[in-house]
Amino acid sequence: MPYKQVIVVRNDLKLPKGKLSGQVAHAAVEAVLRSEQDKVKHWHLEGQKKVVVKVKDEKELLVILQQAKDAKLTVALISDAGLTTIAPGTKTCVGIGPDKEEKLDTITGKLKLV
Repeated sequence: MPYKQVIVVRNDLKLPKGKLSGQVAHAAVEAVLRSEQDKVKHWHLEGQKKVVVKVKDEKELLVILQQAKDAKLTVALISDAGLTTIAPGTKTCVGIGPDKEEKLDTITGKLKLV
């Protein structure tokens, strides 16, 4: 059964590409660090599939976060330190998984790619 990780980012922030990339990396790493090692092992052996999708704003980001929590998926909400382009504490993205692809798709499958 295939595994993947999904990173959900806020589109309303209009982050520069470098900043966006850093936030996505934070979410990916933090979610893996919080994940069960068996899931990480399967995901790693399959090539570490990652998908980056977008939501309209913070409200939608928090809805996805809660849905993932309710589904017992590993999540990592990333809030920026505010040292460069956005205010401290701004919620930028959520990392979900790695976990079974079908479980993540029930929550993030209809979101558009970044």
